[in-house]
Amino acid sequence: MAIKSSKPDIERTVSPRQQEDEIISEISLRPRRLDEYVWQAQMKEHLSVAIQSAKIRNKPLEHILFYWPPGLGKTTISTIIAHEMGSAIKSTSGPAIEKQSDIISILTSLTEGEILFIDEIHRLRPQIEEILYSAMEDYQIDIMIGSGTGATSVKMDIPAFTLIGATTRLSNLSNPLRDRFGNVMKLDFYETIDLARIIKRSFSLLGLSTLSDAAILSVAERSRWTPRIANRYVKILRDYATVGKPIENKDECEAIFEGFGVDSYGLDILDRKLMMHLMESFHGRPVGLSTLASVVGEEVATIEDVVEPYLLQIGFIERTPRGRQITMKWEEYMRKTE
Repeated sequence: MAIKSSKPDIERTVSPRQQEDEIISEISLRPRRLDEYVWQAQMKEHLSVAIQSAKIRNKPLEHILFYWPPGLGKTTISTIIAHEMGSAIKSTSGPAIEKQSDIISILTSLTEGEILFIDEIHRLRPQIEEILYSAMEDYQIDIMIGSGTGATSVKMDIPAFTLIGATTRLSNLSNPLRDRFGNVMKLDFYETIDLARIIKRSFSLLGLSTLSDAAILSVAERSRWTPRIANRYVKILRDYATVGKPIENKDECEAIFEGFGVDSYGLDILDRKLMMHLMESFHGRPVGLSTLASVVGEEVATIEDVVEPYLLQIGFIERTPRGRQITMKWEEYMRKTE
């Protein structure tokens, strides 16, 4: 059976990707019930209705596909759904399912009503997807008996289950697979005030409830609208408090952030390095992605998937037909920080 694995693209404090030491430690900070889940109000309402309907009908929940950037709670909400349905959940990822036998082993080991969570589902191989088609629609899989010209296909029943897929790249998902999901839901970035609620709850769970509201808001403002980053900062500040460093007020928290290179916008050293090259090396002119990656010293995929999404969201850079370019908003930011 394929086992879920998670490896960061790059070891950055502000990376929304889940890092290895968070796979276990972050679980204690995750909500377990739908009413504890902050933000995504429309999605929560829709899920609540779908879950109640499935329980009344005594049927599995319709298959669900979540999409949007990493760190917004796709794994968390999947675990909550399983808890609300009273079902077990089995987790894996697209890259971990290498062979047809892997997905067949997973599907045949499911129990009635169990939830199968596949992260990075857009990275499934086409031959794996084909097995999922009939599994999702008819709760059957095709098993090949024999080999060569004498091989025959036999349909095998599997327990009724719910597939929850998560992807950061909806466009990379094939149309036949996407169309088999009864619910396709987009998760949005979090508002700062909602991140503050998450941060306050996390500090309380870790036994630190003396932080001022201003300090909590300061943490939220640096969290790049992403709960995973917010909880990572909570644990960093917890470590400072454990060794005797004060963290209760805003100035104390901001001094710690300054110490490991995260500014009031949540920008880290790599973000600023990229922006300064755009401004000073290319004098604000558009720059091709491969050229920019070469100058910064990172892979193109790292710039495209890890660094620039947030810079685009906050309006510091823009994509043009000729390449990436700084904006007036970045220039204003620089004037304020000089």
